Amino acid sequence: MPASAPYYPIFLDLREKPVLVVGAGAVALRKTRGLLEAGARVTVVAPRWRPEFESLPVRLAPRRFRSSDLRGACLVFTATDDRRVNRRVALEAKRRGIPVNVADAPAECDFLVPARVRSGEFQVAISTGGRNPRLAAELRRKLETLLGEPGG
Repeated sequence: MPASAPYYPIFLDLREKPVLVVGAGAVALRKTRGLLEAGARVTVVAPRWRPEFESLPVRLAPRRFRSSDLRGACLVFTATDDRRVNRRVALEAKRRGIPVNVADAPAECDFLVPARVRSGEFQVAISTGGRNPRLAAELRRKLETLLGEPGG
């Protein structure tokens, strides 16, 4: 794909769909919460996790990532603090045809997660193509203020 090609915006119905999250730090926690809001069935694979994960309705696999963890997943997020693990997860997911989001490498992503503003059933997604997440977050905050929905 040419470097300048835009991403195709899409809203996915993840209700009851199996999603794999590799990693259990702050970024993985934020992504997991968003997936749970969308109704996904989330499995989190990580040797250690933030305590907040224990109160979430997820399946926790307390170990390192294995290729077999991808079995059945329709979507994958990798957000570890280990670049090699994130790359390995991405390569394995792509090999199996499973769309993957790599927290520390937008160029390796099949999809990006936009900044999002929600007001009831109304949603606005904001993306900079992974190039300027701070700008996207700032636009999100401005829209929240405009809509009177701080914290979206």
